[in-house]
Amino acid sequence: MSEVINEAVKMLSEKMSGVDVGGTVKFDIEGEGCVMVDDSGVHAGDEEADVTLSADPETFQGMMDGETNPTSAFMTGKLKIDGDMGMAMKLAAALA
Repeated sequence: MSEVINEAVKMLSEKMSGVDVGGTVKFDIEGEGCVMVDDSGVHAGDEEADVTLSADPETFQGMMDGETNPTSAFMTGKLKIDGDMGMAMKLAAALA
């Protein structure tokens, strides 16, 4: 597993602590791998999900650092969303 994925699991665990996801989310970090988030926690993996958010490592890091707004990243094409848009919007609020 890449260092980027290990760091993503750590950062998402902190950001999503106490958030009721209400489903399964996959963060697909281009060239690195995937991170899964659900109500039981965060782990590295590439399983089926209700919504998949795909971004390059720089965009993902910016969202984790708070330097990149997830909604803006989506509107400019830096973040791609496939699946449940309602769940994606809920996540955007949790990550902001």
